[in-house]
Amino acid sequence: MSTTPTSQRPIDPGIFKAYDVRGIYGRDLTDEAAYIIGRAAALYLAVPEIAVGRDMRLSSPALAAALIRGITDQGVNAIELGLTTTDELYFAVGKFNYPAGVMITASHNPGEYNGMKFCRAQAAPISLDTGLAEIRDLALRGQFPEPERKGQVIQRDVTDDYVAHALSFIDVSKIRPLKVVIDAGNGMAGLIMPRVFQHLPCELIPLYFELDGHFPNHPASPIEPENMIDVQRKVREVGADLGAAFDGDADRMFPVDEQGNVIDGSMVTALVAQSLLRKHPGSTILYNLIVSRSVPELIERLGGKAVRTRVGHSYIKAQMRELNAIFGGEHSGHFYFRDNWFADSGLIAFLLLLELVSIENKPLSELIRPLNTRVRSGEINSRVSDVQGKLEALVERYGPQARSVDRLDGITLDFGDWWFNVRPSNTEPLLRLNVEANTRELMEAKRDELLAFIRS
Repeated sequence: MSTTPTSQRPIDPGIFKAYDVRGIYGRDLTDEAAYIIGRAAALYLAVPEIAVGRDMRLSSPALAAALIRGITDQGVNAIELGLTTTDELYFAVGKFNYPAGVMITASHNPGEYNGMKFCRAQAAPISLDTGLAEIRDLALRGQFPEPERKGQVIQRDVTDDYVAHALSFIDVSKIRPLKVVIDAGNGMAGLIMPRVFQHLPCELIPLYFELDGHFPNHPASPIEPENMIDVQRKVREVGADLGAAFDGDADRMFPVDEQGNVIDGSMVTALVAQSLLRKHPGSTILYNLIVSRSVPELIERLGGKAVRTRVGHSYIKAQMRELNAIFGGEHSGHFYFRDNWFADSGLIAFLLLLELVSIENKPLSELIRPLNTRVRSGEINSRVSDVQGKLEALVERYGPQARSVDRLDGITLDFGDWWFNVRPSNTEPLLRLNVEANTRELMEAKRDELLAFIRS
C-alpha cells in the first residue's frame, strides 16, 4: 500500500544540484519539499537512523523540522543534532557510526537561500552520481509506502565531542598565547569558536559571533575579497598574530597574516601539508590542479607523495580513501583530513596553522614567504555560448607552444615559467580561468590575453 503526500505544487527538480540541494526558501525550497525529501531520503537510504544538523539561517529550524518529520514518517529514526557546523555533522556521522546524515545549510549563499548536504556512513558524500539523483526521483514521484511504525526523534549535542576531536590534531601544550581575530560572519563559527578557545591560551577577538541569518554585517562568503575587509582591518588595528574568516556553515576557512594580508587556499594547503608531513613523514597528500605549483614541490621536497586531482570534494574524498592520503587541499578553502573520515574541516586546518605559527615562533607572513614564490590570478569566470568549442580553440591556439597539455579537468597547459587551467562550470555555461606565473607582469599579461581570447 502506498500513499501520496499532500502536495499543493510539485517539487522543483532544479533544486537538486551536483553535490547538494539548494534554492531560495519559500520559492524553490519549501517546508513541504523538505518533508517529501525527508521521506525520499529515508526510503532510498533504507537505514535505521539519519543524523540531522542545521545552521543558523532563518529558515533552517522550519526546514529541519519538516525534513525530520518526513524521515520519521517513513519509519526511520532522526538523530537531531540541532545547531551544528557542516564539519560537525560529518564528524557526528563518522564518530558515532550513524549510517547517514543531512545538514540543512546553504553555506556561503545569501540569507534567502537554504539547502541540504547529504552523506552516508563514515561521512561519505552523496552527490547526484552517488544517490542524490535517486532521492530526487523518489521525491518527484511522491509515492511512499507507509511503514509499520513511525521513527523516533532522538536529540543529541555533539559539540564538545567535536571540539575535543578537532583539538586532537594538535599539541595544545605547544600553542603560544597568540592574539587571534576570528570573523564568523554571523555564521556557525560564532557558536563553535568560543568552545574551542576555552582550551587554548590565546586571546580571541571575535567579529560577528552573534548567530543571525539576516547576515547584518556582510555575507558569510569569505572567498569574496570584500567580505575579508573587516577581519583584515581588525588584525591590523589590534596588532593580532593572525586572523581567519569562516563561511556560513563554518566548513571553509580563510586566514589572514599579522599584516592583514589574506592567505589563499594554495598557501594554506602548503602550510598544512608541511605541518602534517612532520608528524606523519612520507604521507600521501592530494592537491587539486588549480593550486600553486609550489604545493607539490614542497610536498615532494619534504618527502611526501603529492597527487594531483580534479576540483571538487566528491573526487578528492574518493581518491583520498583509495590512496589513504592524509590530507587534501583545494584553492577554494576546503581542506580534507584522513583522520576526520576524509571530510573537510576549516576548524582543523585553522588549528594546524595556529600550531605551526606557535612551534616556528615566526609570523605567518614569514612562514609563507619562501613558499609563495609565484603569482596567481585567482579564479575568473567568463560566460561563453559554446563551452566545448572554446576549450578546443584554446588547445589549438596555445597547445603547439606548451610543454604539456593535460585534460584531467578542463584543460591545463604548462609553459614552464607559467601555466593556465580552463575548466567548465558544473551548472552554468561558464569557463573558469586560473593562471599562475613566475612574475606578476607575466601573469597579468597572460591572464589578459587569455580572457580576451575566451570572451571573443
